[in-house]
Parts: sequence; C-alpha cells; structure tokens
Amino acid sequence: MDKGLSPSMFIGVRGNGIISFGSGQPDLPPPKEVLSCVPEPEDFKYGLVAGQVYLRKALSKEFKGSASDDFVITNGASEALDLTLRAIGKPKDKILIHKPYYYSYKPLIELNHMEPLYVETYKGKIDTDDFEKKVHKAKAVLINSPSNPTGRIQDIKTLKFIEKVTDDLDIPLLSDEVYKDLIYERENYMLSGPHVVTINSFSKTFDMCGARVGYLYSNDKPIVNEAVRLKTYTSMNTNILAQRMAYHATKVPRAFVDGQVKVWKQRRDLIYEGMCRLGLDVWKPEGAFYILPKIKNPRKFVWGMFKKHKVITYLGEWFGADDRVRFSYALDVEKIEEGLKRVGKYLKKN
Repeated sequence: MDKGLSPSMFIGVRGNGIISFGSGQPDLPPPKEVLSCVPEPEDFKYGLVAGQVYLRKALSKEFKGSASDDFVITNGASEALDLTLRAIGKPKDKILIHKPYYYSYKPLIELNHMEPLYVETYKGKIDTDDFEKKVHKAKAVLINSPSNPTGRIQDIKTLKFIEKVTDDLDIPLLSDEVYKDLIYERENYMLSGPHVVTINSFSKTFDMCGARVGYLYSNDKPIVNEAVRLKTYTSMNTNILAQRMAYHATKVPRAFVDGQVKVWKQRRDLIYEGMCRLGLDVWKPEGAFYILPKIKNPRKFVWGMFKKHKVITYLGEWFGADDRVRFSYALDVEKIEEGLKRVGKYLKKN
C-alpha cells in the first residue's frame, strides 16, 4: 500500500472507468453568459493589481456598505487566503481554525511561519466553549461555513457569538464563504464587522474552477492595502479575460444558482441515504457538496478503493479528521450510484 498518499495524486485524474469522489470541482456547466465571453486585445495587457474596476464595482453592489476599493481580485480563493494571512500575521502568530478544516488551511498557515490553533467541533458544529477558551491566544480566526470537508453549516447563534468575541478582542475574522450560495437548509448568514475579511470565489457557485477568479473583501483598509502590496510582488494582476467572465457571472439571474442548489440537494440526499444504508456513521451535509463518513482504516480504504475499485476518495487526515474519508458528490447521479455500489463491495470484503 502506498504510504505517500496526498491530494496531488488524485487531482485531475479521470477516465479509464474511474469514479472520482475526490476533487470538489462542479461537473455542471458555467452560465451561458460566461461561456459567451470572447477575448479582446485589452485582455492581454497588464491590469490593475487590485482587479478590474468593473468587477470590483459589480461585487460592491452585493455587499451592503462596501466600495470597489474594499475588494482585491485574486487567483482563486486560495490566493485570497494566502494574501490575507500574510497581511495580518507575523511568525509564531496563532491562527484559530475549526476541525475538520479545508486541507490547505494548515499548510498555508505554516508556510507563512504561523501556527494553527484548533477548535473542536461536535458533528461538524463548533464547540463554543472550546472556542472561547482558545480564541484569546489567537491572532486571527478563520471560519468556513458551509464547510469543506463536512458540508455542515454553523448555527447562526454560533456565528453571531464568534462575531462578537472577535470584535471585542479586536482581531481579524476571516470568513471563507466559497460555498455561501450552496446551502440547503436556510439562507446564508454573512459574517460582518470592522475586521472581517470575506474570502470568496466564482469557482463553486458558477462552476468556474479553472478560471481561477476569487476575491477578498474587507472594510479594514490596512488589510486590503497590504494584500494589494503583496500581490504586486507575487502574481500581479489576476487573469483579465477570466475577470470579464466573472463580471458576466455577477449578472446571472438568481434562478441559475437556485437551479444549481436543487441539483446539489438531490445528490446530497442520494449519497447520504446511500451511506446510511451501507451502515456508515455520517453527518448530514447542509451545504456545499461534501460528505465525511467514518471509515475503518481510512488509509487502507482510500488506497484500496483507488487501486481495486477505481474510485477516488480523500483521506480525512488531510482535513484533520483521522478516522474519516471525504467524498465530493460533485458528479452525476449515475456515477454516485455506481460509486456507492463499489464502496459497498469493498466494505463487504473488509
């Protein structure tokens, strides 16, 4: 069995009968408005480091009390998070994250010479007592709701509590809102405050992963200005044509997103009920498109499913959940059903 399992082994792997519950890449097509974009000569020139003004103005209309200068357009949400961490922190600072966490959080924090500080959850819900005990040691807090890898959303009461505590402590609150539009149970609650940094992307809502357009938004001007300064020396401007595509996505009717959510909810029900029938211990996702069942010997399961059954899954340990395995259900119903059959075959023999 390969002991060197890592996400890079599976990202982009497809074909040859493989069913991938791995990468969280929507299989649905982008809006027609995005697909209709054609390159123009100006798309091949350098652009503003903070992002094209037309896109930042369009985004500011979605956030009450914001202006175009409160946004930085980035190469996906990953760059937005990286820039924010570097803008707010220094070596040895502690960044509080809740377990399970998105697999890039820990490496990004550590690559910036900071230290992750972990808050426990119960069935994917933040333990507020543990949060209150640890937050005083933190330079900043990072929240992800809906969550990758659990698909769980944090209760509004909990989010308001976190808002107040971080505001009272006068520390940045980073809100990873990449899945904010993909919630099944209620409307999204947008965290807000003087030091809140919203991190988002066009990847999941509009099925534009490969375009690599994300952004950070904050009313905290020093954070925004420092992010722009850092980006000047790293990636410079984000792809201009992709920004025009993102601009057209901001004009898409809400009905498009509602239709997407209906598809994700149908698939959620299918995979959740299927896993329950297989006898797996699993939390019901409330948003996004991930599910995190408890699996005996996860490393053996992930490698065995890939090598013997041509099914890709992600180790829970990459997300701080050592006894679980992450499945993305961003694939069509037939593949979900077939994938579950293969999982069932594996479980019967192991």
